[in-house]
Amino acid sequence: MASRADSLATNLSFANFSKATELKKRIWFTIGALVVFRFLSFVPLPGVNPLILNQLYDQARGGILDLFNTFSGGSLERMSLIALGVMPYITASIVVQLAASLHPTLAALKKEGSTGRQKLNQYTRYGTVFLCAIQGWFLASGLESFAAQNGLAAVVDPGITFRIGAVISLVGGTMFLLWLGEQITSRGIGNGVSLIIMAGIVAQFPSFVGNFFEGGRTGSISPALIVAFILMIVGLILFICFMERAQRRLLIQYPKRSTARGMMQADRSHLPLKLNTAGVIPPIFASSLLLLPLTISQFAGNSVAADSTTGGIIQTLNFYLAPGQPLYLALYAAGIIFFAFFYTAVVFNPEETAENLKKNGGFIPGIRPGKRTEDYLDYVLTRITVIGAIYLTLVCVIPEYMIRQTGIPLFLGGTSLLIVVNVTVDTITQIQSHLLAHQYGDLIKKAKLKGRLR
Repeated sequence: MASRADSLATNLSFANFSKATELKKRIWFTIGALVVFRFLSFVPLPGVNPLILNQLYDQARGGILDLFNTFSGGSLERMSLIALGVMPYITASIVVQLAASLHPTLAALKKEGSTGRQKLNQYTRYGTVFLCAIQGWFLASGLESFAAQNGLAAVVDPGITFRIGAVISLVGGTMFLLWLGEQITSRGIGNGVSLIIMAGIVAQFPSFVGNFFEGGRTGSISPALIVAFILMIVGLILFICFMERAQRRLLIQYPKRSTARGMMQADRSHLPLKLNTAGVIPPIFASSLLLLPLTISQFAGNSVAADSTTGGIIQTLNFYLAPGQPLYLALYAAGIIFFAFFYTAVVFNPEETAENLKKNGGFIPGIRPGKRTEDYLDYVLTRITVIGAIYLTLVCVIPEYMIRQTGIPLFLGGTSLLIVVNVTVDTITQIQSHLLAHQYGDLIKKAKLKGRLR
């Protein structure tokens, strides 16, 4: 039988949206923060000529630059203050989480609760500044040398002063984005960092649609290919929605308890285990790890002679690790599978769950409480994570391969669709939770009024 909460969720109506004042404030705050993010993506670095940058990027278009530009919402193309986006933060968080799983001191911090988490977040921010400084330096030096090679003065006054100023600006831009993301999480709706990434991807959508159909008009893209890609996108969105809502529900039995009428009644509930417990984190982590060395090699290669040994190595690395190449796809798939298992282990702890069930008197029918329950949870979780990892790999890798073969812009990548659909579903779920809480509040007020009338 459905609970009262389930019934309310089923009959939830967005007609009450106008009455939910706090929810509207949160939504407006989120929209305002994302507008600020988009404005910043049009503010160029000091000492850079935006008009020449356009020509320069058109000559260097393709490969890793397009991928990085997609995740930064076009900020890299304009060499704005937030050209690095939030990818350095994601890479730093990967390193810190891996270190917390391997290093005893950091593992002890992780178990200290909120104090330990704050300390780990602080280390993550230090790592973000460090990575931003490295990437910013290579970005600035690569921009100078690449512009000189192409005979374009993209930098007004090249030299050490420009590089230091660019590094400071890029570090400040990324740290501001992190602060903005935290504000969205605490005062808005949804996860702030995820919404910023999604906003950057969605911002590229109008230009992609225009180029896509322009290609069909000029004949460079056949009508059959356009229809096939539209069907592929719709199918992927439906498949992602289905897989993200898929659960393995474990029956939990509680001991018999006496009711108000003196009858003994056993309570039952379910422990829902999502098929994709890690969510959108594995593709983001895998792509950010691939982006870090590729960004450095891409811009460092511009300042190294192509006929030298170092230049040859960098060019070979950039060629084989370009998006769509077999080596890139293999590393990308391996990274997604690894982080699917790793992040699932971080999010869900079978030992802790089994201990909590034992303390509350709950048990899985046919499984003894304690160690046997922990082993069973680990058994089930491992097998559904295999399915989740395969699903993530297929969704992210196959579209990338098709894009490489057909030459369609990178916006259609499975990773982009996965991020947009996941973040949208998560945001809508949070909106529904706020509306449900508001509906509960109305019911409580009505109950109190009826009690006073009596």
